Amino acid sequence: MAHPKVGNKAPAFTLQNQDGEKVKLSSLQGKIVVLYFYPKAMTPGCTVQACGLRDTKKELDERDVVVFGISPDPVARLPKFIEKHDLNFSLLSDEDHQVAEKYGCWGLKKFMGKEFMGLIRTTFIIGKDGRLLKVMDKFKTKTHHDDLLAELDALA
Repeated sequence: MAHPKVGNKAPAFTLQNQDGEKVKLSSLQGKIVVLYFYPKAMTPGCTVQACGLRDTKKELDERDVVVFGISPDPVARLPKFIEKHDLNFSLLSDEDHQVAEKYGCWGLKKFMGKEFMGLIRTTFIIGKDGRLLKVMDKFKTKTHHDDLLAELDALA
């Protein structure tokens, strides 16, 4: 499945956050939005990635960036992840993976010799005008936050 094209409007969505509140992408115009899709809360790689973003909140705020993590986890699982790791950004539930499919990050994965459909770790940077500025799909979870800051600075 292909990612949306850089320069086009980012695919619209409305998803519930960890508090059950609806978050609409269209209501975020005027801010730089980072959507990072991650496979599952509380897993080692996803925790490292989330904590890296948590620890760069000041730098992200300085760049006028709002971050949302999106996963197929149910809403009920999200507060536990936030509380356990003191996360300082919202997580969104995409249980039916419709938004992941719109963004081209739901597809065939391989793990321990088995193939299955799942969420492919991908980050999208969306400009203040709602247009897609960058797709990041090649990074390590340990350095994702540094890579993201470098991309944001390159786009500025």
